[in-house]
Amino acid sequence: MGGLSAAADLARAGLDVTVIERAASVGGKMRRVESGGLAIDAGPTVFTMRWIFDGLFGDAGLALEDHLSLIPAETLARHAWQNGGKLDLFADVARSADAIGDFAGAAEAKAYRDFCARSADIYRTLAGPFIAAERPSIPGLVTRLGPLGIPALMRTVPMRTLWGALGDHFKDARLRQLFGRYSTYVGASPWAAPATLMLIAHVEQQGVWLVRGGIHQVARAIAGLAEHQGAQFRFGAEMARIVTEHGRVTGVEMASGERLAADAVVFNGDISALTDEVRPVPATAPHKRSLSAVTWCLSARTSGFDLAHHNVFFAEDYAEEFRAIFKDRRITATPTVYLCAQDRGEGSDHLPGAPERLLALINAPADGDKGPLPDADLADLARRSVGLMRDCGLELTADGEPVVTDPAGFHALFPASGGALYGRANHGMMGSFARAGARGKVPGLYLAGGSVHPGPGIPMATMSGRIAAARLLADLAGNRRAVMLPPG
Repeated sequence: MGGLSAAADLARAGLDVTVIERAASVGGKMRRVESGGLAIDAGPTVFTMRWIFDGLFGDAGLALEDHLSLIPAETLARHAWQNGGKLDLFADVARSADAIGDFAGAAEAKAYRDFCARSADIYRTLAGPFIAAERPSIPGLVTRLGPLGIPALMRTVPMRTLWGALGDHFKDARLRQLFGRYSTYVGASPWAAPATLMLIAHVEQQGVWLVRGGIHQVARAIAGLAEHQGAQFRFGAEMARIVTEHGRVTGVEMASGERLAADAVVFNGDISALTDEVRPVPATAPHKRSLSAVTWCLSARTSGFDLAHHNVFFAEDYAEEFRAIFKDRRITATPTVYLCAQDRGEGSDHLPGAPERLLALINAPADGDKGPLPDADLADLARRSVGLMRDCGLELTADGEPVVTDPAGFHALFPASGGALYGRANHGMMGSFARAGARGKVPGLYLAGGSVHPGPGIPMATMSGRIAAARLLADLAGNRRAVMLPPG
C-alpha cells in the first residue's frame, strides 16, 4: 500500500515511475488465495481512516467512491469468550455502551464512555504532530504541540502500558481483554505496548468500512489510480539490491542481473531487508519483531453462531498468550482466534448454510526464519482453534483444503521479516519513535510500508507512501528522471 500510494502521487507529479513487484499481482500483504473455488482475502481485513484514501484520490481530481465501493459497518466486531459471554461493539458509542451495560453492568457502560472520551483526546493530540509527521521525535513532538499542548501530551500517558491504562477504566477482565487487543493491530503485547494505542477506539468510531468485492479491491483501486497517472508496473520482477554510487542511489539491480537506473528509489519492503549501507536504523532483532501469525483461508459452512464480518474468540488466559509469544517464543495452548467472515456484514446476501469465505488467524512469534512449523503442529493448532470456536458455539465444516500460512510462509513472502507482519514491535515508550522515517541513509532512497513510520495497517501504510512521495518531490526539486518502487 505504501508503494502504490507513493507511485500514484509521484506519477501525478509528472515523474517517470515504474513499480517493481515480485508477486504476480498488486497488494503485498493484501493478497488473495483460493480455497474451495473461492477467492479469499488473506491479509489485512479492517478498513478505517477513509479520509486518507479520499485525499489520495481527491488530489488527483477523482472521487474515491467512483473507484471503490465502501459500506459503513454498523457492527465493528463480535466477541465471544470460551467460558461464556458474547458482546458486539458498534460504530455508535451509545449503542456500544448499552451493549456493555447488558454484558457487564451499568458501571462498565459508564467506564466505556469515559474510555471513548479519553481515546478521542489522545487521537486529537497525536493525529497531526505524531501520526502525520515524516519521522517524529520527542523534541519535535513537543515543539509542534507548543507549551499549551504539553498537558494534552501528558494525558496520552506514554509511559504507561495499554493494559495498565485500561485498568483505570474497566473492572471486568473481559473488557480489558477486548480493548487490549488493540495492541495486536500493531503487532504488540498489551502488557508492553504504550497506552497511546487507546486512540484506536476513536479511529474505529470514526468509521469502519466493508469493501464490496473484498479488501483486495483497495490495492487494485490504488494501482489503477497510479496507472491512470502514468505509472508502469512490472510483475514477477524481483529486485536483488539497491545500487549506490558516490554515496547516493543510482538505481536497482534485478535478480535477473538487469540494472535499472533511477534518481530515486522508494523501498516498500521490510526495513530489515536493506543493507547497513542504506538502512537508517538497525535491522530489527528477532526479539524486537512484532507478532507473526498462523492463518487458515478456507471455504466453509458454519452454524450455531451468528457470525459478523469481524469476529474474535477469546480464551481465558490472555496474559499467557503474549508471555508465550514474546518470552518463550511459542504459541500458547489456547490462543485467541480472529475470524473474518468475508461474506457477512452490512449489504451481505449470504444464505444460511451456504459456503462462505473465512480467514482464521492466531498470533505467533516471528521466528519464521528458523524454518516452518511441522505439519503435525499445524494440525494440532487447527484442532485447538476450532475447539475454541466450538466452545463459543460455532460449528465449522471446511469445503476443500484450507490454505495455511505460518511464520515461515510469511518470511518467504516478505524477506528478512522473520514473518513479522508489523515490522518492529511497538513496545515501550520509545517504541513509537524507533521506526525509520521517510528517508533512507543515503540520498535518493525513500522508505514506505508498515515497517516504517507511521506503522502498520492499511491506512498507515498508505500514509507512509504519501509521506515518502512528498519528501522525495521536495528533495528532487525538479529532477525528472526515473523513480523505481520495489516492491509494490
